[in-house]
Amino acid sequence: MSATRPRRPRLLYVTNLAYPAKGRRYGDEDVRLTARLRADFDLALCHPLDAAALMEGFNAVVVRNSGPVLAYEKEYEAFRERALALGTRVYNPLHGRGDMAGKQYLLDLTAAGYPVIPTADRPEDLHRLPDATEYAVKPKAGADSIGLRFVTREELDALPYGDLLVQPRVHFRYEVSFYFVDDLFQYALYAPDPERRWVLEPYEATAEDLAFARRFVEWNTLDHGIQRVDACRTPEGELLLVELEDLNPYLSLDRVAEPVRERFAETLVRSLHAFLRT
Repeated sequence: MSATRPRRPRLLYVTNLAYPAKGRRYGDEDVRLTARLRADFDLALCHPLDAAALMEGFNAVVVRNSGPVLAYEKEYEAFRERALALGTRVYNPLHGRGDMAGKQYLLDLTAAGYPVIPTADRPEDLHRLPDATEYAVKPKAGADSIGLRFVTREELDALPYGDLLVQPRVHFRYEVSFYFVDDLFQYALYAPDPERRWVLEPYEATAEDLAFARRFVEWNTLDHGIQRVDACRTPEGELLLVELEDLNPYLSLDRVAEPVRERFAETLVRSLHAFLRT
């Protein structure tokens, strides 16, 4: 360790290395990514429950694989409030319109006519959903399939509306995810088996696929940050948005080739430097 090294930007990197994510290894991904970031930044890792108390004195806070906010909602709100009060830069920026703000965006995008799984949150809007044998019911603040269940059309009338979303259960060919840093597409992965969501393989995105994904990245209006656009391919070949993850999207970097991982890391470094200059 050199005492004369020039002062570099200081990043507080928020991660839950021990979170038991099904089919994913949060700790491995963040250990490898932070090893690369240390070449450009002075870096400290912390648990999401400690971020609010530790953020002062850092040039920015980078929120990565911190786990579902449902597990620490009060602490997350305290973190947001303290970051805003101190003027601390948070990456991704806190004004994201996707999952960072809950699932309201699914309702907004449905109303605006975007290619998204149709979504309703009030009994009087159920007629706008297509007929289906089953419907998915999930909490507006949900993540990682927490609270997800399936009901029949008859059971919809008895639901306690207010904090719930309802969607027709879509029987799709596969799920595919598109990964972006800022507005730059990085790679795509898909799950050929719908029953194994996190068994992913590289996906060759077409120009039409990328146009689909970019619509949501542009809608979100984040100048800097990492976003994952999750979609499903219907039997008819259409892509529909499943989720716009802009809080702490898992990147599945272990599923891509080394040159792709390195290119992603280099793009992230450039994005962080540009973000710190804003």
